[in-house]
Amino acid sequence: MNRLLSAVVVVCALTVSAPALAQGSYNLTGTVSTSKTIVGEDIVYPKGKAVVTSAIVVMAPGEKTILHRHGVPLFAYMLEGELTVDYGAHGTRVYKQGDSFMEAMNVSHAGRNTGSGTVRILAVYIGAEGAKDVIAD
Repeated sequence: MNRLLSAVVVVCALTVSAPALAQGSYNLTGTVSTSKTIVGEDIVYPKGKAVVTSAIVVMAPGEKTILHRHGVPLFAYMLEGELTVDYGAHGTRVYKQGDSFMEAMNVSHAGRNTGSGTVRILAVYIGAEGAKDVIAD
């Protein structure tokens, strides 16, 4: 019975990602595993000494971002609210609480809080010294 249980555990372990294995018995839910941005661009890391920056972006109802791009990969996790992002020729997407994505890098885009409450986004920029996280267009 112990061998059967061990075999089941090994098979199950092989179906989860390496970070989950490193966490032991914690219950983990994956949010993103991709090599592409939300609009299909290849994720490309900037050259240089790595710098990771995180921020909580807060937007009031109706508030908009500037038209912009990102000079580094950006992981976004919607903590609260509803955000509509216009990617121009790549279409418009609506993100809600619990959604996560790798944001477009070289495609100009602008977001707007289209919900009735506050938007809060965890933004993690995977950058390098001298690389720009946000580039205004």
